[in-house]
Amino acid sequence: GVTHGVTHGVTHGVTHGVTHPLPHRLPPRRALWGRSPSGQVLPLGRRLAVALGVAGAAGGGWLYLREEKGRRQRAQRRAELQALALGQGDFQLQDHAGRRRCKGDFRGQWVLLYFGFTHCPDVCPEELDKLSRAVGLLEREPDLPPLQPLFITVDPERDDAAAMARYLRDFHPRLLGLTGSPEEVRAASSAYRVYASAGPKDEDGDYIVDHSILIYLLGPDGLFLDCYGRSKSAEHIARSVRRHMQTYQPLRDDAGQ
Repeated sequence: GVTHGVTHGVTHGVTHGVTHPLPHRLPPRRALWGRSPSGQVLPLGRRLAVALGVAGAAGGGWLYLREEKGRRQRAQRRAELQALALGQGDFQLQDHAGRRRCKGDFRGQWVLLYFGFTHCPDVCPEELDKLSRAVGLLEREPDLPPLQPLFITVDPERDDAAAMARYLRDFHPRLLGLTGSPEEVRAASSAYRVYASAGPKDEDGDYIVDHSILIYLLGPDGLFLDCYGRSKSAEHIARSVRRHMQTYQPLRDDAGQ
């Protein structure tokens, strides 16, 4: 009796559990890609439209973020240049043809400017040649505004107008040399924070002037936009100037006046 009851109970329970499992509810069927929630396949044109819409939205968002980042960087750079404000104030100098020149004469023009001296043995000729080649490269693009090359001496004692005229024959034909009294040259150099210091004279009275070696890019408002050291090639300078011309925004409201 006990054996039959236990055997019947275990056998009935196991058999019942195996042959009669509890029913489970299946989860609702998900809509697959290309199908509507009801299971119907979407037309190809509609699937393409959906895909293109998603891709377009993602691409548009990425372009917006990139453009917004560029705007912030340009605004920050503009604020930095406004704070630096190299080249503010006027200067009064004389060009190599003997004409008096002031900074206002170049307002509204793009300018590549170099400070040096005619007795420089190697660096100044190399930099002026590089400047001349950069100007020549940009002159090949008629859609760009003209670029005026300038050379201001840091050695006014030896670099009078006649000396400047002789020296500049070897460079770009539009390269304009500027000189003046020691006070006038010092004022122009200070406006662009150019360092210049004459060394001791030798037995022949000759000397070297130690000075900053930079080519400055000035915008139409006359203010500093960029500079290029000895490591920068003429091609690099031309690319940089072109980019500045194409994205130019005045640093002050009276630019070009």
